[in-house]
Amino acid sequence: MDKFRMIFQFLQSNQESFMNGICGIMALASAQMYSAFDFNCPCLPRYNLAYGLGILLVPPFILFLLGFVLNNNVSMLAEEWRRPRGQRGKDPAVLRYMFCSMAQRAMIAPVVWVSVTLLDGKCITCAFCTLVPVETLGNASHSGLSQGAMKRVLARIPCKEIYDGQELIANEVAIRYLRCVSQALGWCFVLLMTTLAFLVRSLRPCFTQAAFLKSRYWSHYIDIERKLFDETCTEHAKSFAKVCIQQFFEGMSTDLVAAHCHPPRKAPADVGEAAEKLLGITDQGTMNTALKSWHKCKPPLHLHPPALHSSNGWAGEEQPPPHPPVPRREMAAYYSRV
Repeated sequence: MDKFRMIFQFLQSNQESFMNGICGIMALASAQMYSAFDFNCPCLPRYNLAYGLGILLVPPFILFLLGFVLNNNVSMLAEEWRRPRGQRGKDPAVLRYMFCSMAQRAMIAPVVWVSVTLLDGKCITCAFCTLVPVETLGNASHSGLSQGAMKRVLARIPCKEIYDGQELIANEVAIRYLRCVSQALGWCFVLLMTTLAFLVRSLRPCFTQAAFLKSRYWSHYIDIERKLFDETCTEHAKSFAKVCIQQFFEGMSTDLVAAHCHPPRKAPADVGEAAEKLLGITDQGTMNTALKSWHKCKPPLHLHPPALHSSNGWAGEEQPPPHPPVPRREMAAYYSRV
């Protein structure tokens, strides 16, 4: 159990590297999924386009959503976006930075899927086989086929075993043409995504360095504050449960002493330490009020010595006005007394 706890703490402390690794694994998995996928074009004029574009676009959309689902910061972004302003304002630039950071990681697997699909060429061949330029690559005047009959024949190009239009256009010629177009689109897509990633990762901090640093700092702060709050709540809940259980057994022990005259046992030292960690919040109603107040009016991001003795704004009370600057000697004397 301790080993799993250590692994979990390591993943929490290295969350960014862990998420990059998850996105890389999803990218490799998407390529393997496409390789193992059994592509079967319906070879019908009305269904080829829907099937080909569906295979090209639907799985990337699913992978994009999975990239958000696997990112723990999604709930943090939603909480920060939906929380009341209270005593702490919300910076839209920080929210945009958090969303863009998650979107960049979530886009890796979909980009790999689209790139592999276009470079393979099967989807484009199935989707656009009815648009092959027969006048250029084949014999459009052969047998005087109507427009509908010609589309039915061209729709069977991806299915070699049932294709019967060799006199109209050779099957291999049409497939090579469509695959060439698909691979050209694939390499253009790869070049576009690579250039866009370079611009986002390299040039954005150069033009807006101050705003970029501010957004990154406060996004890290929100993440760390949330983790520390969860850890503090967990520690408080553990201490609260320990003291509550101890009091229950002390009450049972009192009843046993009254019935059987056994000497009462002393409370263990760790229960006293747990009682100190409750910080004065010793009942359910007060804890619920504290949690509700944390959500509605988080304390302002302004630290000063008198705030250590005030309510810190957790119960929705107004903050005292800022104090004038204190000389260094008086400040040193103040901290020596504390």
